[in-house]
Amino acid sequence: MRRIRAAAVGAVTLSFALTVAACGGGSSGTEGSNEQPQSLTYWASNQGANLEVDKKVLQPELDKFEKETGIKVKLEVVPWGDLLNRILTATTSGQGPDVLNIGNTWSASLQASGALLPWNAKNFEAIGGRDRFVESALGSTGVQGQDPAAVPLYSMAYALYYNKKMFADAGIEKPPATWQELAETGKKLSKDGKWGLGAEGSNLSNNIHQVFVLAQQHGADFFTPDGKADFTSDGAVAAVKQYVDLMAKDKIVAPGNAEYAQNQSLSDFAKDKTAMVLWQTASATFKTQGMDDDEWGVAPAPVQSGVPGPGKATNSMVAGINMAVFKNTKNIDGAKKFVKFMTSDEEQVVLNKAYGSIPPVKAAQQDPAFSAPALAVLRDTLATSATALPQVPEESQFETVVGTAVKELFADAAAGRAVTTASVRAKLEKAQQQMPKK
Repeated sequence: MRRIRAAAVGAVTLSFALTVAACGGGSSGTEGSNEQPQSLTYWASNQGANLEVDKKVLQPELDKFEKETGIKVKLEVVPWGDLLNRILTATTSGQGPDVLNIGNTWSASLQASGALLPWNAKNFEAIGGRDRFVESALGSTGVQGQDPAAVPLYSMAYALYYNKKMFADAGIEKPPATWQELAETGKKLSKDGKWGLGAEGSNLSNNIHQVFVLAQQHGADFFTPDGKADFTSDGAVAAVKQYVDLMAKDKIVAPGNAEYAQNQSLSDFAKDKTAMVLWQTASATFKTQGMDDDEWGVAPAPVQSGVPGPGKATNSMVAGINMAVFKNTKNIDGAKKFVKFMTSDEEQVVLNKAYGSIPPVKAAQQDPAFSAPALAVLRDTLATSATALPQVPEESQFETVVGTAVKELFADAAAGRAVTTASVRAKLEKAQQQMPKK
């Protein structure tokens, strides 16, 4: 999911999300019609510094599509804080756009609504074939073994961004590769009103991304192989405690970060208030904050061993944005043409360059624009050490309840209350009780 602008999932009640899964609009099995072949409505997610930036990036491309096809695309850029609620409302009412962006972590949950067009072999063929896409990106498009509910549009991965000047002033020669090194480095930098690491403690999605990766490193997952919630395993508990301990125990995260949910940690980084931040595809945001590219560096996110890889050396979730089509569209042929256009080699280069992300299309990924050192780290992470979040229908509820548990633990840490293994387990037990029973 892109840039974690707000805890979008946190605004969704569990009862509403479950209702969607049970009776989503467009679940009749049909594939839309061609009643309105000259127009499309497109909901784009907010990828740039603000909505106007997205409009400036996207509108010229939509105009290009109209010139090529005669199909006019009505664009609406939807803030992250509203996007999932808007989508869920559309799935239940049947009154939605023709084409939309979704955070890739929502793919399985929205797939369960029955409202989205399945990307079977025939539909993939209409956009040039499934094998054009990077396999790791396809891993976050829906439940394994089912036709994907969406196709990848932008790919992202987490990395450790560090402020070169703050490192040099502290006599630190290289970025940390292990969590122990991160804590030690952070302590050297946390002084005189400045802090070693930034976090977004009230951002539920960010919380989930971080603790999911740490759980992988502890040999744990938050779901059993058959899809049941498993939030209280020793590895999951250890992962959540390790993340919150960056504030509670190591004290390298400012207590005020417990209330951050709107990219304030990136602003602090750009203003030399924080020396490091774990983020996905942050270069474009730093530029809008006034930072020059040579002021910051990027390194793989830490792992316990210091060497990223699969399994316990996972250091990122597979982040990104997918493109989906509502099944009840009145321009099904045009919708497929638009997806083909947006995922074409040429457009993938244009769009991902604009947003500082990585193309999930193999040919576009080979463009020299994506060989710069900062993007090379992200590209290598996606290829070798990133893992998709659980592709289960309850994923959005998982983000809500576990993300909230982590938020509450950060609040405890900020207030000076003890964060213990027992308190972490209690929060996660409460979260698991809020999940639907299987």
